[in-house]
Amino acid sequence: MNYIPGLLAAQQGGFTLTYIWNQATPEAKVIIVILLIFSVFAWSVMASKALQMRRAQRLNHYFEAEFRQQKSVLAIFDRKLQVDGCPLFSVYLDGCNDLEGHLQAPDGTRRVHATLKGVEHVKRSLEGSVARESLRLESGLVLLAVAVSGAPFLGLLGTVWGVMDAFGGVAVAAQAGARADLAVMAPGVSAALVTTVAGLLVAIPSMFGYNWLVHTLRVHTVELDNFAQALASRMETEFLKDE
Repeated sequence: MNYIPGLLAAQQGGFTLTYIWNQATPEAKVIIVILLIFSVFAWSVMASKALQMRRAQRLNHYFEAEFRQQKSVLAIFDRKLQVDGCPLFSVYLDGCNDLEGHLQAPDGTRRVHATLKGVEHVKRSLEGSVARESLRLESGLVLLAVAVSGAPFLGLLGTVWGVMDAFGGVAVAAQAGARADLAVMAPGVSAALVTTVAGLLVAIPSMFGYNWLVHTLRVHTVELDNFAQALASRMETEFLKDE
């Protein structure tokens, strides 16, 4: 390793990021590039999921308000409305489609009452719909989890590798009779530490974003469960014949 030009550059311009990048080993540069790619994907996921969940929350609010105003549980379904991106509407549509099938008479007309078995089948259909909507909202969060848990270790790997390389260079320089002190070792160590900083810069925002998204997802899941139970209760009250 050639440390004298590095020392001159440090004395003249200080340890800038460009200088530290030039001092980094090829392995450290590869790890930093990988972390940069992780960061781009992590921020993309956080932005897209935040927009998706905010839109879902807004549409859920509007749909639930509209649903509560209907006298019949199938009123919105009979209007053949389509509300893309609304989890509550997706659960409602699945439940109504299943209920419609159980109310269908052989002559094509809609029966007034459903059987107990049919209502129980609708309840199970609603549970499956809630699970599917939760999984759809959860998709993509695994990338944030990987960024949170993996980025610091990648950064640490680059740091350990760089420090090992720096000490090896000092040992080689000492055997060759060159001066081996802190000023000679500092550029390599500082360049090695950059990978740890890069790993933390990826992991910390991803951690905050992941925790917020997981909390929001839990809120949406509870809302879906509550709506599915209320919907099943209204269907049972309206269409299940009293024995």
